Amino acid sequence: MSRLILFNKPYGILSQFTPEAGHRCLADFIPVSGVYAAGRLDADSEGLLLLTDDGALIHRLTSPKWHVPKVYEVGTKHPVTDEQIA
Repeated sequence: MSRLILFNKPYGILSQFTPEAGHRCLADFIPVSGVYAAGRLDADSEGLLLLTDDGALIHRLTSPKWHVPKVYEVGTKHPVTDEQIA
């Protein structure tokens, strides 16, 4: 049976289990071996990550071949113009 972990990644944390350049990483929060993130969020973002040991599921969710829709909510410090959106 596959293991699935939902993790609300905080700002400043890497979406990997190996720390880099003074950043904390998933290993600081998830004491489980053999699971990997299905996708990633940059260190300067926060949000929900799915971690699993099911490689086929990760492939199905992240490969452009399957066209799995994803929704992102973005906050900005300044108003965004239509030109910037285009």
